[in-house]
Amino acid sequence: MSTQQSIINYIAGVWLDGDTEGLDAQVPLAELNIIDSAGIFDLVHYMQDDFRITVPLQEISPANFRTVDTMAALVERLRREGETVR
Repeated sequence: MSTQQSIINYIAGVWLDGDTEGLDAQVPLAELNIIDSAGIFDLVHYMQDDFRITVPLQEISPANFRTVDTMAALVERLRREGETVR
């Protein structure tokens, strides 16, 4: 399963009663009131657990959690950065 699909499934399961209809990787989540600032922190915990990354505090911003695409890009970037640290 792709990073985007995994995030979509999680959002649908937590905030949309499992309904993924109309939810794609470009939907502006906060603008449509799908998630709020508390939801961002829930997503951070999910991403850290599911993708085994650490999301630094400075990366927790509305810009990084605007859409599923931006979240997936953050996950991929943090994975790459984590690999270069090892």
